[in-house]
Amino acid sequence: MPAVPGMQGGQVPPLVLFDLDGTLLDSAPDFVATIAVLRSRHGRPSMPESQLRPHVSRGSRAMLAAAFPDLDEDAREALVQPFLDIYRRELAQHGAPFAGVAELLDAIEDAGSRWGIVTNKPEALARALMPLLGWESRCAVLVGGDTLPVAKPDPAPLLHAARQVGVAPGECAYVGDDERDIIAARAAGMPAHAALWGYRLDDDDPLTWQADAVHAEPLQLLDAWRA
Repeated sequence: MPAVPGMQGGQVPPLVLFDLDGTLLDSAPDFVATIAVLRSRHGRPSMPESQLRPHVSRGSRAMLAAAFPDLDEDAREALVQPFLDIYRRELAQHGAPFAGVAELLDAIEDAGSRWGIVTNKPEALARALMPLLGWESRCAVLVGGDTLPVAKPDPAPLLHAARQVGVAPGECAYVGDDERDIIAARAAGMPAHAALWGYRLDDDDPLTWQADAVHAEPLQLLDAWRA
């Protein structure tokens, strides 16, 4: 197998940065529970996970648009804070890391490298997840969607994470399941890895995102870096 961008001489990069929802964490079940509570308050039945799952990586407003398509934008905007309040109670109660993620993170650490998270989830919610997942002392850096004035697809959060750890952008790798992850990584000068196991709409085609590499499952990253 040829060398994959984001590795040095067949080794794990010094810093591997990940998106959170849909990349490290299968959080869709937590969001399904959140939407169920919110829809119940409005006299509506629960929403099937299959209908909500493709929208998870797009954030709260995208999920609310899918759950309440008949409401106008202003009405849905008024639901954002209740959505976040309910979700805070559902954090890690139903979802879990994707299969292979635990082994991937162990292998990164065993190689002497570090890993971190750059997500568009509000930083406070992302940090609240860390002890629930056992990651609070392992995650080298965490940048949320409101840590800086801008969020992905702007490259600034990725560059900020690299600076915090003291690693040059070109020596990092960024892994995400959404096109804006790939856009941000490329703009930051980081090798971009598309996670095909994440959340996508039917018309999303990761092969058009111009990622440096695509992976069907987390452990394929290790296969590439060890090649």
